[in-house]
Amino acid sequence: MKILATDLDRTLLPNGSWEKDEEAIDLFNKLTIEQGVTVVYVTGRNLDLTSKALKEYGVRPPDILCGDVGTTIRAYKDGQWTADPDWDSHVLKTSPRWDGAKIVEVLRNIEGLVEQGAEHQNPFKQSYFIAVDKMETVLPQVHRALGGNYDEVAVDSIDHGANTGLVDILPLSATKQTALEFVAKKFQIPKGEVVFCGDSGNDILPLTAGFSGVLVRNADKQL
Repeated sequence: MKILATDLDRTLLPNGSWEKDEEAIDLFNKLTIEQGVTVVYVTGRNLDLTSKALKEYGVRPPDILCGDVGTTIRAYKDGQWTADPDWDSHVLKTSPRWDGAKIVEVLRNIEGLVEQGAEHQNPFKQSYFIAVDKMETVLPQVHRALGGNYDEVAVDSIDHGANTGLVDILPLSATKQTALEFVAKKFQIPKGEVVFCGDSGNDILPLTAGFSGVLVRNADKQL
């Protein structure tokens, strides 16, 4: 294992319904540093929410943060976050039809699809809430409305803490999977030497992409 990549909420962070192991985070911090493993957090959290989680739970900063469901990549060094200078151009080149503004218009009138706040949106991510009991009827409408016309993928999951459904519309080239592939390629690490850990629906792409996958025991039944 050369890269240890992990989701945060309810995977590395003990913020679910399962009992917390009081020694786990300290051990994680200690061993990853001692063993010289490159640590990558692959999370739906934005930078602000990630920083708050690191402080709240005492988790070490990562070497690389693939945040916002994989749509942003930042390196951490000497207390500073630096955006990857090649990532945006890579996404635009490999998903040339992506158009966030048009996607908002196309999805605007779907009943039951509620746009999340501005802090959860970015140029490569349009995020929505859906009531859990409405997901089976709303998600097919989302897929039909988009129709693959924007080099997009719709990734859905359930936030059990808030008891709500989530759907993120992303470029095909800017997901948790493709962000981690981009990082591994930069570090020249084969997929088999990258471990990815996840628990929810938005982790299905990297869990099935050829990395060494860890599906944590408290994972969603959906996954």
